[in-house]
Amino acid sequence: MLKHRLLHPEILYAIAGAGHGSKILITDGNYPASTKEGVSAETVYLNLAPGIVKVTEVLDTLLTAVEIEEAYVMMPNTGEEPEIYKEFRQSLPHLSLIKLERFDFYDCASSSDTCLQIVTGDQRLYANILLTIGVVKP
Repeated sequence: MLKHRLLHPEILYAIAGAGHGSKILITDGNYPASTKEGVSAETVYLNLAPGIVKVTEVLDTLLTAVEIEEAYVMMPNTGEEPEIYKEFRQSLPHLSLIKLERFDFYDCASSSDTCLQIVTGDQRLYANILLTIGVVKP
């Protein structure tokens, strides 16, 4: 049995094959996952119903299993920060969120560096986060 909280076999498989610099995308329910998937990404659908599962639940579980060195978020055209950013900062207190305009976020998330795309049913707006895997120190 694993010691960390992450048990999902497909997610474990994808991150086990990833390394430093690989990216993990966690999407909200509005993200165009089928048309913006990275060429190297495994897609895991956790969107059971509207609002289930939440991006922050996936994020907090992933953090028990993998080191993160960067976090990109999608910034609204208005420039106003979405409420979800507060929760992202609570989960990632040692990182600054890197804000990207919507189409720049799509391009970054669709790159060949993205190894895993996790689709949730989260209905909060702009609840998408792209994580860069860091180094596990000896």
